[in-house]
Amino acid sequence: MLSKLQRYDAIIFDMDGTLIDSMPSHLDAWKKTSEIHGFPYDRQWHHSLGGVSTERTAEMISERYNLTLDAEKVAETKRQSLEDIFQGPVLIEETYQVLLAAEGKKKLAVGTGALRGDALALLNEVGVLGRLDTLVTVTDVNNGKPHPETFLKAAEQMGIEPKHCLVFEDTELGRQAATSAGMDCVLVVNGQLQWPE
Repeated sequence: MLSKLQRYDAIIFDMDGTLIDSMPSHLDAWKKTSEIHGFPYDRQWHHSLGGVSTERTAEMISERYNLTLDAEKVAETKRQSLEDIFQGPVLIEETYQVLLAAEGKKKLAVGTGALRGDALALLNEVGVLGRLDTLVTVTDVNNGKPHPETFLKAAEQMGIEPKHCLVFEDTELGRQAATSAGMDCVLVVNGQLQWPE
């Protein structure tokens, strides 16, 4: 694995579904939210939006189904639903092994669509927070994924050129954000790493 990381100076991990296995809880929370607010629920579509902020996802639901939902209320319901069902974070072994292999040799960052407070709590709980050089959350940017700002900001804060950063992501939108930032991307699919050619 180290040989695959050799040409990069920094590794940037997405958090939910990439480094921490929280996507099933997020999807269940969206299902519960859909029942409360009366909009259709499409698990596969919601999974494809991993990394998009909760508010933006709520707006996209309105756009997709031609509804006039109150995005703030929907987002708050989803956050409350997640709090009710979340059993606690579990690291995804394959990506955690990358972090361990790169630690002390490469700069390390997390670039996530989660709110800063939530990301700090989760990363602290799994023992990763203190090992990062930087953390960029949706709270820290003007444009969330698939816009590249999250990853570009992480690279800037680490003092590393984007082309020398490798991103780990679990969604197509996240991969788009990495590619737009001029970074290579490893997709994490069902806990397995799909390395770029």
